[in-house]
Amino acid sequence: MYSSELIRGTLKTIVLKLLKEEGKMYGYEITARVRELTDGKIEITEGALYPTLHSLEADGIVTTETMHIGRRVRKYYKLTAEGRAKAKRKLSEMADFLNTMRILFEGTAGLQNA
Repeated sequence: MYSSELIRGTLKTIVLKLLKEEGKMYGYEITARVRELTDGKIEITEGALYPTLHSLEADGIVTTETMHIGRRVRKYYKLTAEGRAKAKRKLSEMADFLNTMRILFEGTAGLQNA
């Protein structure tokens, strides 16, 4: 499992990616999907997820829809038009960042083996 420090820096981007792909999701569904996609390497806690979702909502990036499922009430989150544009930018930024990190670490590894 990865450190909370690494996850904290990427959580908004992770949430934006999932909402972009899935359309709308509720909180537990987001945590379960992340756990499934990462084979348990990333565990998102409620204490980290919900403040992130609330922040995205306050910024106009996501909207919410409440649905009654039996006796349960689920709050679904989905991207706004602004949110879709932001998701595209954040995913592009993350891809570039990961590529830069790969170059950085491969370059460092090459120097250590010399």
